[in-house]
Amino acid sequence: MSYFDSVKKIQFAGSQSKDPLSFKFYNPAEKVGDLTMEEQLRFGVAYWHTFTEDLSDPFGSGTAIRPWDKFSDPMDKAKARVEAAFEFFEKLGIPYFCFHDADIAPEGATLKETFDNQDIIVDLMEDYLKDSKVKLLWNTVNNFTHPRFVHGAATSNNAEVYAYAAAKVKKGLEVGNRLGAENYVFWGGREGYESLLNTDLKLELDNLGRFFHLAVDYAKEIGFDAQFLIEPKPMEPTTHQYDYDTAHGFAFLQKYGLEKHFKFNIEANHATLAGHTFEHELRYARINGMLGSVDANQGHPHLGWDTDEFPSDLYATTLAMVEILKNGGLGKGGLNFDAKVRRTSFEPEDLFKAHIAGMDSFAIGLKTAHRIIEDGALDQVVSKRYASFESGIGQKIVEGTTSLKELQEYALKNDQPVNQSGHLEEIRATLNQYLVTTLDSK
Repeated sequence: MSYFDSVKKIQFAGSQSKDPLSFKFYNPAEKVGDLTMEEQLRFGVAYWHTFTEDLSDPFGSGTAIRPWDKFSDPMDKAKARVEAAFEFFEKLGIPYFCFHDADIAPEGATLKETFDNQDIIVDLMEDYLKDSKVKLLWNTVNNFTHPRFVHGAATSNNAEVYAYAAAKVKKGLEVGNRLGAENYVFWGGREGYESLLNTDLKLELDNLGRFFHLAVDYAKEIGFDAQFLIEPKPMEPTTHQYDYDTAHGFAFLQKYGLEKHFKFNIEANHATLAGHTFEHELRYARINGMLGSVDANQGHPHLGWDTDEFPSDLYATTLAMVEILKNGGLGKGGLNFDAKVRRTSFEPEDLFKAHIAGMDSFAIGLKTAHRIIEDGALDQVVSKRYASFESGIGQKIVEGTTSLKELQEYALKNDQPVNQSGHLEEIRATLNQYLVTTLDSK
């Protein structure tokens, strides 16, 4: 059966189109540089927000109208969601999707029953994947929603919960291997603490490191060669998450000897919550060779929680794509829309319109970023600003061939350093010029 009868396959119609169910800037076949938009952007649909989200919030029940909700039996609804999902992927023309285990199948009365439910749905997905262009960008497990994870999962104070979480990850790795997932994500939804008063910080971190090593070992055992990803988040639901931001995560991976096995899945809204910009987190991961994939969304500037809005900030998408292009692309990773429609956007068609808006926003970002890099617009600014390190005493500092004695002697001879303006307002104006000319181009 069809779940989106009113929607035809979404087509590129150009920037002048008035059709809300068409792409204005995202043309999958258009080349930007040597690769097409589809090859570079590698968009993915978040199964949880798109097919299981009911748009409830702490102050009201769900508003989402979803055709598969007519099924009352949880497994019948799960099967209907798979049918709806692949219809959605096909009509949107999106190449990837992502899911948690709890998104695709209901939990059973026992862990075995839960796994059995997953197997039924994975069988169905496997059949659809045989005839579909879409692929699994990444999968993961939900080790945070159920009350059993009230004290965490891999950082729980309860060894039985630790074992339960490990069992789910083992199953998740097998599912990912079976469905050809290109990545596997670890988001520690409750891997953190509320108070140090009752927390053994060292034990919890050590156990988390052990947990990741167990996952690496098992993936090798079953021949699962997906890229492992950690997704940083500073808070919510715990007071302090162990994967606070990319810098914290990178230090953790280095301490436990995991940096060769993991990269980062950077989420824009999580960067905001950590007090960073999206591009800061991408840059930090990139310069350390750790940028793996992206959750493409945005937060609300007036709200200090994870709003998971669809991306529409062209300034942010442009600067994000500058980092991604300088990274040489995302490799096995992609741009997964970990974003949900607003509670007031409750009609099924809104799911398409939201993804179209996000895909167009990143298409604009891609084209603008490509021109900025080709012209060297930002590179020239940075190079000029740090020119003092290209010769003389600056070059010696960079090469590590100077000493405090020599630096003091230099400072005494050159007693009054002269700084130059950073011209930040001019640079922002230049960025605006690039954006406007991208939007003006037909």
